[in-house]
Amino acid sequence: MSTVIKSHGFTNEVLEWQAWLDVIDIEQASEDQIKVLEESHPKAKTSDYYLFLAHQPEILRQRSAAFNAIMYAPGGMSRAERELGSMVVSRINGCVYCASVHAQRFEQLAKRNDTVQQVFDDPYSAGTDAREKAISQFSIDLTNNPGGVNAASIKALEDVGLTGQEILDLIHSVAIFAWANRLMLNLGEPVFPAAQ
Repeated sequence: MSTVIKSHGFTNEVLEWQAWLDVIDIEQASEDQIKVLEESHPKAKTSDYYLFLAHQPEILRQRSAAFNAIMYAPGGMSRAERELGSMVVSRINGCVYCASVHAQRFEQLAKRNDTVQQVFDDPYSAGTDAREKAISQFSIDLTNNPGGVNAASIKALEDVGLTGQEILDLIHSVAIFAWANRLMLNLGEPVFPAAQ
């Protein structure tokens, strides 16, 4: 277990998530609902998030296919940097659950948590080097003011070494978390570990 970070209501602890609406009963689920849960995530059958989204199996199927392709596809931007973009977006949008999940993934992939602490403390200054700072700033800009992103925004990423493919991967990561955060924030709430 990595060092627990808690800052401004955000944490890298493992959280649960509780839906505010009825989730499907796995014992009563249709064949297609079971299938889409199995396709979506290893823990989908026990997750309120997936058990709620499975009310509409085809939408969940499309969401999971897009999410998995964006976050796990080989090539392009490193997995850790995709997680950094996702964590920053989640911090800006106030999605405590998503920020915790992607903080954990960043730590696992990058083998460090200094950037996680920075993102939780102040995402506007986060990053251990010029590349991380540029990724964080672009993720903030695209989240807060998508219409303001322009050629100069892309040039700033190129100036720290991002390739065209990496930039596209970053934009996809930021964009899918605009969607993911809004689902999480408006359908339920994070559940923190019980105090020890």
